[in-house]
Amino acid sequence: MKGATLVALAATIGNFLQGWDNATIAGAMVYINKDMNLATSVQGLVVAMSLIGATVITTCSGPISDWLGRRPMLILASVMYFLSGLIMLWSPNVYVLCLARLLDGFGAGLAVTLVPVYISETAPPEIRGQLNTLPQFLGSGGMFLSYCMVFTMSLSDAPSWRAMLGVLSIPSLVYLLFTVFYLPESPRWLVSKGRMDEAKKVLQMLCGREDVTDEMALLVEGLDIGGEKTLEDLLVTLEEHETLETVDGDGQMRLLGTHENQSYIARPVTDQQQSSLGLRSRHGSLANQSGIHKDPIVGLFDSLHEKMPEAGGNTKSGIFPNFGSMFSTNADVPHMKPAHWEKDVESQFNKDHDDYATDDNAPDDDSDNDLRSPLMSRQATSTDKDVIPHPTGGSTLSMRRHSTLNGENSMGIGGGWHMGYRYDNGEYKRYYLKEDGAESRRGSIVSLPCGHDGGSYVHASALVSRSVLGPKSVHGSDVAPPTGPLWSALLEPGVKRALVVGVGIQILQQFSGINGVLYYTPQILERAGVDILLSSFGLSSISASFLISGLTTLLMLPAIVVAMRLMDVSGRRALLLWTIPVLIVSLVALFISELVQISKVVNAALSTVCVVLYICFFVMGYGPIPNILCSEIFPTRVRGLCIAICAMVFWICDIIVTYSLPVLLSSIGLVGVFSIYAAVCVISWVFVYLKVPETKGMPLEVITDYFAFGAQASAPSKDDT
Repeated sequence: MKGATLVALAATIGNFLQGWDNATIAGAMVYINKDMNLATSVQGLVVAMSLIGATVITTCSGPISDWLGRRPMLILASVMYFLSGLIMLWSPNVYVLCLARLLDGFGAGLAVTLVPVYISETAPPEIRGQLNTLPQFLGSGGMFLSYCMVFTMSLSDAPSWRAMLGVLSIPSLVYLLFTVFYLPESPRWLVSKGRMDEAKKVLQMLCGREDVTDEMALLVEGLDIGGEKTLEDLLVTLEEHETLETVDGDGQMRLLGTHENQSYIARPVTDQQQSSLGLRSRHGSLANQSGIHKDPIVGLFDSLHEKMPEAGGNTKSGIFPNFGSMFSTNADVPHMKPAHWEKDVESQFNKDHDDYATDDNAPDDDSDNDLRSPLMSRQATSTDKDVIPHPTGGSTLSMRRHSTLNGENSMGIGGGWHMGYRYDNGEYKRYYLKEDGAESRRGSIVSLPCGHDGGSYVHASALVSRSVLGPKSVHGSDVAPPTGPLWSALLEPGVKRALVVGVGIQILQQFSGINGVLYYTPQILERAGVDILLSSFGLSSISASFLISGLTTLLMLPAIVVAMRLMDVSGRRALLLWTIPVLIVSLVALFISELVQISKVVNAALSTVCVVLYICFFVMGYGPIPNILCSEIFPTRVRGLCIAICAMVFWICDIIVTYSLPVLLSSIGLVGVFSIYAAVCVISWVFVYLKVPETKGMPLEVITDYFAFGAQASAPSKDDT
């Protein structure tokens, strides 16, 4: 995971620059006004130009990133930052300064919109939340360092606001070098354009290993949007366990893995087995939630995480502990393939995928850009040399170590998920499988009650849909979807449901009060006597205010570190559900301290504690999680487009909140403002509880498929009502 971590750190420099600039302009405006004697409206315009630029660029950044790629847009962001820094350093008048601020907004808008997307598309599921918290951490770190710089420069006799703003060009140049010479293109975007060989090389760099067959198959399947999906409860065993027999007319079936010779036996769980063994059904989890008005999708995702082994760290699959995987490769029989795999796949793959989606930049050769090449390896890798004995017999099975993002001794597509294929009626069906973690099974492997010895099975939940990979269907329709952003895909039930979650949480986050609390923090600390304490050290009021602001941002950093640790353990939904109540209590206590005067010391202490708690718990949950969720819940081919919609809503709400705050303070006062913020936080908690699912440890493609299935499964009940 080292490669993915370093890539995420390099990409997040863009958020560092945004935080740096936000703090710098707040300090520099004091000296800009003194130098140019600007009217109040013009001062607001100088600050607002960055927000305007971010809002404008966001409207087109998503579709363009889906067209040109994520990396070119990050390069453009670094160029915008660099140019804006140089122009601000020169700025002979306010008009040039406004132009520079506009360019700076372009860079900030691109970074805030696309960095979370880029990290989500390059990070393994087990640490995706942790890495996607880095933008919040580096953004706050940039603010702190910027306030330190502004404070230091304010101690001089003649502080230069041009120098304050122009320093931005130095870290921007570093970011430009990283984006040009180090950051790779997103492998998911490359796959969406048919550039399979490039995607494979990027995955090998990110994963630190040669065999990325599972990941390549997953990324290709991620091109699917919508389609009919079903949820099945299966009993799964290794192919060698052919003692599985038909029970009550339910027949067994062979599922093919992503590697050659990789297969296992599965069959549906009967009602009798469901009852006698205490196995859970995901269908029941989906249906039961509708009675309490929680979105069925939320209940479906919750059922996937109940009593599951943690996905983070070095997680060895519990399905067959001696192997680390439910999948097996028979090293002694290199050419043993199911008959239909040899007959139907080998003979039709070349014919049916000649016209698979590629772009103009794709090489003309037929090497790795053929889907078959990276997905169905025909040569054994060096890792196939590691063999261990089969626990039930004398056969020897190969164990592919380091073959997934899960960890050292496991396989699959990440987060404990696995993928298999079934050839049925002229087309392939894709199976996303997750081992059920119910305690009633007393472990992962249980004896199969079929009247014979040695039979073992695993209860797994499977989301089944038509595969992107197989040959053309019997109806002659092309399985491979077209490339490029599809506006019509926004009408797919799963995408619409994801947009409700993404747009809703962005709106509620902006109106939850963080801007008001940060605006009010200097006044709170002044009441607590911090300004008097600092003045005793000979600091001017301006320098003291910069130092207070720096201390405020410093408080965020330890809280964000805690959030990074918990993001992939407790999960996004859980963090929101227990941090938002703290925000509500803090806001209520703040307006009570304004209404009830106990004593100057007590009120100041209470207000200070409330502000600190609010800021710390906000950056632990509501700060980073909306962007993380938005980067996870949309399909690959429309991810940029959907992210642009969510980001545009974010920036518009940011402008509304920023410029309505002074009006609200003058009309209803602090008590009224904090009352509104507290009410919005209550609404936020209800929205998260009812609408926001838990996505920790799940591959992006699995998340979007479950959104599609949940929306599809809940549609009939909505029509009935």
